[in-house]
Amino acid sequence: MSLAHDDDKPPALASVLPSEVAEKRDALGNFCFYLHFAVMITIVLGWLAPVHALLVFYVYFLPAVATSWLFNRNSCVLNNAESLIRYGRWRDPNNKEEGAWLLGIATRLFGYPFKAWHIDALTYAVLAAVWAAGLSHLLWW
Repeated sequence: MSLAHDDDKPPALASVLPSEVAEKRDALGNFCFYLHFAVMITIVLGWLAPVHALLVFYVYFLPAVATSWLFNRNSCVLNNAESLIRYGRWRDPNNKEEGAWLLGIATRLFGYPFKAWHIDALTYAVLAAVWAAGLSHLLWW
């Protein structure tokens, strides 16, 4: 679901169980985790915004998010920002949620060992659907 990856740079994937990560979060980790929830809620429900300017922002924001995932090896810039603050580097193997935040949530929630491509397919399908809903809401205001 992403642009061709360099062979020496595989997509970011979690290397521990999601429950192990959740138990070890500090204040910065919790802040970033819940910020992800806020962004996710904005992505899923933003198309309902009753304000024209917010819909315009939303219609441009979603493709920017998808593009950032494609060029960032399916890793979110929020995870990378946490790694930068915490370790001084954009990508860090110590950040176990990097590239696997939603995978961890889905695995913990449903108890099913999802593969990364399952989450990619679901994520991009939902993103396309809510973007179309946002665009239609904007155009038929």
